[in-house]
Amino acid sequence: MPLLARLLTSLGGDIFLAGDLAYPNGTLAEFQRCFDPDFGRFRSRFWAAPGNHDYVTAGADGYFTYFGDRAGPVRRGYYSVRSSTWQVLMLNSQIPIGRNSAQLEWVRAELVANPSRCTMAVMHYPFDSSGPNGPNPQLRDVWDVMHGQNVDVVVSGHDHMYERHAPQDASGRADPARGIRLFIAGTGGAPPYGRARAAQHSEVQLSTHGMLRLKLEPALYEWEFVDVNGVVLDRGLNVCH
Repeated sequence: MPLLARLLTSLGGDIFLAGDLAYPNGTLAEFQRCFDPDFGRFRSRFWAAPGNHDYVTAGADGYFTYFGDRAGPVRRGYYSVRSSTWQVLMLNSQIPIGRNSAQLEWVRAELVANPSRCTMAVMHYPFDSSGPNGPNPQLRDVWDVMHGQNVDVVVSGHDHMYERHAPQDASGRADPARGIRLFIAGTGGAPPYGRARAAQHSEVQLSTHGMLRLKLEPALYEWEFVDVNGVVLDRGLNVCH
């Protein structure tokens, strides 16, 4: 969307993408025709995680061809980066991520080997949602591993809305001290969804286009959800675990 691209032009920093960026099939032609004209100029700032529409094209070939090394190594769709002082895990919720999967064991090993005061994960499917596509119980195992290693924030897409959840553990219990805060920001261009159910720990839900801006400090994070006109509709901050 040109309005979102205008907002990104005025802001610096890394851009984390949570999948489903070129509708409906994630072909290379769709990325080149639909995504690239407005957002291609930010490619050096991208870090991308894949979504379900990307895999409509076999092996998410269009997605991986377009993003290249900005979608991680060897087309597996999961990898880690450093942003400011934070460790950021970019995960692939479209392939096995549960118990005994290679991806889950990678998550565990990555968090143990690279302890960080503040950690975030980005993946397409949300652990819970007030939209029509939540909850996703297949993410419970990876949420449990991340919770055990003090991950602070998860950012997801999939449902076309913005939603902020209170910190929770893998059993869906409120955990203000060590729980993971979930943000859903599926607000880039497709028609917004309304509330379909009441997620247990939902704090704010908005059905509008916009973007989530996170300021990642050494010991805390600040968030703002900004609509396409630059109006801040939600904001706050938390200290890292």
